[in-house]
Amino acid sequence: MANSRSALKRVRQTETRTKRNRLLKARIRAFRREVIEAVEAGKSDEARKAYDRMASAADKAAKRGVIHRNTASRYKSRVAARVATL
Repeated sequence: MANSRSALKRVRQTETRTKRNRLLKARIRAFRREVIEAVEAGKSDEARKAYDRMASAADKAAKRGVIHRNTASRYKSRVAARVATL
């Protein structure tokens, strides 16, 4: 356990950032799942809207350093390929 006040503060900061990062990653996964379900159901309008939300969430996470920008690009590319099949 941390002994100094500054180390205790760092523990608190780490917990806060971890929660925020998990939330952002979970949001990307949820939107990705929505896109895939819409594509499998054949709903093109719904899939495109869900894709836009997923792409935005991925870009924001990359901008904040939660995921690497190439990872965000890869997620968007793979999901866009599925949407393009409609």
